[in-house]
Amino acid sequence: MNIQSAINKEVFIPRDERMLVAVEVRRRKRKRMSFLPTGAKGDYATFICVSVTNTRPHQLLITKVKRFGGASSFTRRSQWTVEQLRQVNGINPNKDSPEFDLVFDNAVDQWVASSSADKCIFVQILYHACQTYWEGKAGSLGKVGHQGRARQHAQVQPGSSDSSPGSASRTMQARRKSYVPPKQTEFINCQSKLTGDACTMNLVIYRCKAFLNRMKKLMVANQSRSAARGSTMGNVVQRMNVALGERGDRLTRAEDKTVELMHKAQQFADTAHKLALKYSK
Repeated sequence: MNIQSAINKEVFIPRDERMLVAVEVRRRKRKRMSFLPTGAKGDYATFICVSVTNTRPHQLLITKVKRFGGASSFTRRSQWTVEQLRQVNGINPNKDSPEFDLVFDNAVDQWVASSSADKCIFVQILYHACQTYWEGKAGSLGKVGHQGRARQHAQVQPGSSDSSPGSASRTMQARRKSYVPPKQTEFINCQSKLTGDACTMNLVIYRCKAFLNRMKKLMVANQSRSAARGSTMGNVVQRMNVALGERGDRLTRAEDKTVELMHKAQQFADTAHKLALKYSK
């Protein structure tokens, strides 16, 4: 099971939501240290996820999910509705780049995705999810307005003294003026191929790029681990050779010292024997 499937199963399915996309990110600008239990060195991974509720009326949500070092589970940290998402800034409209900003009512987050392809997939899916959401919102509001006008028309009875078509029209106009439609999410500095209609092929291409990028990182990590193991084994062999060489030198010196002592002992024995013969006569 990949990370996105694990996040969807652990965080969103229990809340009756369906995750559309997730992107792993890190902050582009360092923030002040928080009091979150992130460990001594802030060892955690951050994911920005887009999900939609299964219950009607559907809600489009943006959620920040973290996985702390040493843990296999994911933790939901913050969540916003699409009405709170004011702006998505792609930073560079002329080329693929991993940087992007999310501007909410009460927060501005500056992120760097794990790769340019992952960021493009996220922006593309988020854009079309927003378009679908706002189109559905406009349709439901129009339907509600039509039903309200029908009810208002039904309440106006011919010949009644307290109601008239003019008063009904003024009431409807007052309601229209009092209603302020929510401002849709603005996408700026995003490549046109991410916010255009012909998006299926681009999405396939970016998914392939993201997959190849993950495979490349995995291969580099495996090579690094292999090199580290090889380097460690080489260091061990080198230390063993040095230790054996030092031990051999000590044994050689001990052997030379033993031979020297044996030679001196033989000389002492010969001298003692000569003296014994001399005084015996």
